[in-house]
Amino acid sequence: MTDISTPAPQVWPTVIANDARALIRFLVDVFGFEETVVHGDGDIVHHCELSWPPGGGIMIGSVGGDPGNPWSRLPPGAFGAYVVTDDVDALHDRAAAAGAEIVRKLNDTDYGSREFTARDPEGNLWSFGTYRGAPRGRG
Repeated sequence: MTDISTPAPQVWPTVIANDARALIRFLVDVFGFEETVVHGDGDIVHHCELSWPPGGGIMIGSVGGDPGNPWSRLPPGAFGAYVVTDDVDALHDRAAAAGAEIVRKLNDTDYGSREFTARDPEGNLWSFGTYRGAPRGRG
């Protein structure tokens, strides 16, 4: 059951990668994103959407994949995201077993989250935790 006081995800972070196809495989196989759509030619990914099962998603493209698009000129490895999961311990164990670099160990925070941070092969940081954000109207 969804808590109606927590905002629905409506932001699509964009990740640029030197090897977008390898990053897609890593994010799907290691962290559990689901591949929704991938458009590209050979090794170049022009547009990819990965869904996060509890809601939301990310977009991925190859560096320089579309010279007319300013997004494709962003530096790879400069991205960071916080992703909500209900079973952070199992995700941590799965990521560690798959060889993901865990850069912040599984811990409990003072704001009520249980979380960890890992680095993907492109150098991006991914924090996974149980904190769903403050309810709307709190300031």
